[in-house]
Amino acid sequence: MFAAMDPRVVFLLLVSFFTPLLSLKVHPAKPAAKITVMGVVYCDICSSNIFSRQSYFLPDVEVHMDCKFNANSQTTSERLSFSVNRTTDRFGVYSLEIPSVDGFECANGPAIESVCQASLIGSSSSSCNVPGLRKTSDQMAIISRQVNLCVYSLGALNYRPRKRNITLCGKYK
Repeated sequence: MFAAMDPRVVFLLLVSFFTPLLSLKVHPAKPAAKITVMGVVYCDICSSNIFSRQSYFLPDVEVHMDCKFNANSQTTSERLSFSVNRTTDRFGVYSLEIPSVDGFECANGPAIESVCQASLIGSSSSSCNVPGLRKTSDQMAIISRQVNLCVYSLGALNYRPRKRNITLCGKYK
């Protein structure tokens, strides 16, 4: 069949067939989402529910975390749910790292409906062990689309001493 054809036509046919194959760009697969949820617990010396000059972060505090993430896909309605206990480190930080999960992408907005909340379980501190802010009410998402990384920062939780230190904090709140 090709013997009777003009060699220029055969060449053009081959070029037109192989050119699209050569120009295909290889797009690396988007990595599955890696999700980190974190927060802090501090001692609120002045019982003001804000981190003040007198406040300090509490190590060894037990925190319960509940998280729910919806898959960001039109083809599935999957939902990830986690309920775990964590202990704060020496800097008062607790965290949950969720390994890469196929079908879940980092995104924000009402369509995603990712919700995480933390609540205090107990403090090992003898001087700062009365619960103040017991449950987180807000979260902030930090998202990197290039590496599909989501970091959810939860509102701070706190304990306070049984008695307010008047010397450090003054007489009134």
